Amino acid sequence: MTATETAPNRYKWVALSNTTLGVLMSALDGSIVIISLPAIFRGIGLDPLAPGNIGYLLWMILGYLLVQAVLVVTLGRLGDMFGRVKMYNLGFVVFSIASVALSFDPFHGGNGALWLIGWRVVQAVGGSMLTANSAAILTDAFPTEQRGMALGVNQITALAGQFLGLVVGGLLAEIDWRAVFWVSVPFGLLGTIWSIRSLREVGTPKRAKVDWGGNITFAAGTAILLAGITYGIQPYGGSATGWGNPLVLGGIGGGVLLLVAFGLIETRVAAPMFHLGLFKIRAFAAGNIAALLTSVARGGMQFMLIIWLQGIWLPLHGYDYERTPLWAGIYMLPLTVGFLLAGPVSGYLSDRFGARLFSTGGLLLVAAAFLGLLALPVNFPYPVFAALLVVSGIGQGMFSAPNTSAIMSSVPTEQRGVASGMRATFQNSGTSLSIGVFFSLMIAGLASSLPQTLTSGLQAHGVPANVADGVAQLPPVSTLFAAFLGSNPVGHLLGPDVLAGLQPGDRAALTGGDFFPQLVSGPFHHGLVIVFTAAAAMAVVAAIASASRGARYVHQTLEGPKENR
Repeated sequence: MTATETAPNRYKWVALSNTTLGVLMSALDGSIVIISLPAIFRGIGLDPLAPGNIGYLLWMILGYLLVQAVLVVTLGRLGDMFGRVKMYNLGFVVFSIASVALSFDPFHGGNGALWLIGWRVVQAVGGSMLTANSAAILTDAFPTEQRGMALGVNQITALAGQFLGLVVGGLLAEIDWRAVFWVSVPFGLLGTIWSIRSLREVGTPKRAKVDWGGNITFAAGTAILLAGITYGIQPYGGSATGWGNPLVLGGIGGGVLLLVAFGLIETRVAAPMFHLGLFKIRAFAAGNIAALLTSVARGGMQFMLIIWLQGIWLPLHGYDYERTPLWAGIYMLPLTVGFLLAGPVSGYLSDRFGARLFSTGGLLLVAAAFLGLLALPVNFPYPVFAALLVVSGIGQGMFSAPNTSAIMSSVPTEQRGVASGMRATFQNSGTSLSIGVFFSLMIAGLASSLPQTLTSGLQAHGVPANVADGVAQLPPVSTLFAAFLGSNPVGHLLGPDVLAGLQPGDRAALTGGDFFPQLVSGPFHHGLVIVFTAAAAMAVVAAIASASRGARYVHQTLEGPKENR
């Protein structure tokens, strides 16, 4: 075999390894902060649960996700126009600069939080450049018969990075909160130099006018809509959630109107950023619908499992609240193992047999895992819990890799960048939506039974009736966020002044590891039933959408569409 014959073969593996590093780094940083929030807020001297500070907490979690949901289509389209590799390389540069800035936050309190939120937004722009163009670069580099395997490795790495970030964040936060951001710097610099030196444009950039109307209405509409849904989980007036807040309703309505305007604009411009015509391709449309629903269900599962472990299961098994974020990540590792086992294998097999069998079967496994979690007691036996996580991970791995390959193979070569961005938008939007949807469902479940349970439990340990009633009427979101941040919820709700006035035995019982988990296990399980039932239903609907994708479809630009298995 000559050098010219082996060069393309070598290049595709270089492209796979570099883009895998890029999406791993981007996905890892999407979740690494979630588990590190207690250490970060302690480091900048800010109580995120104090009145007026919940906004900082929400934007630390959601700023990164919202930016990725909003920008990936635009950046994928720009990759088609100016070069996917150029846009990808710029993503590494932006990501690395933002990581350095994050690790040198010079402020404290609210200003420190704003510095972190601002640079997280910049970091998300860099991450969006990476994720928007990586799938298109791989689709260009790999032949059709190997594309599923390559995209499977890439996609599963991204999904696994979301869960590995929970462990890595917990470990680094134990050392220093700034280490959570330092870790990205060497990998960012390595990826920047490596991508600039080794990647090349395989596809031909197709210059066109920038669709400013489409870009602005899509970015504004998506951001306002998702932000409105996010703020719906905060209390408003006497309600446990904010869905009756005029600003929330106005944001959702305004976001929908802007997206309708966006759709009208895209049908009238010569070079639209969002090729609505791609939805005429059945494999593309069905794959993205399934991806959106699966992303919503997966995001809800991630947050609910963290709260379940940190707020109830780990304290009942002797773990201090301050250590629960780290151990929650560790105990969720079976989910990542399932991803890593199934993703590349199903991607490889889908190259031979098509995506429908593996993607649909994987989603049915995910639905079965949700039903299994639904049947567990709150204080579950861990081997059964771990087995269900492995099943869920295998199912998600079976779905993600073939589904991504099918979506990317179904579109014309010159539209792979925008198709990659559209696919990532559905996936990232689903994660953002899941927070509003599942937190609201959980809060609704808790609001119906938690106040009475909390009142009687606190009074039984000497808390004055008026104080117990006042605490019980606080929004359930405060209790959820306290558990989510690895803070003793009872200690947070009562405060040091009330605790100081109690008998030592009562104080020890209230702040111990058993009182709160046992107190809320009933109301929490009621909320879990609502959440996991909804998630299982979403997985089933996603499986139906996946099954409707039709036979294997590979777009052939010169020869016309080709149908096979």
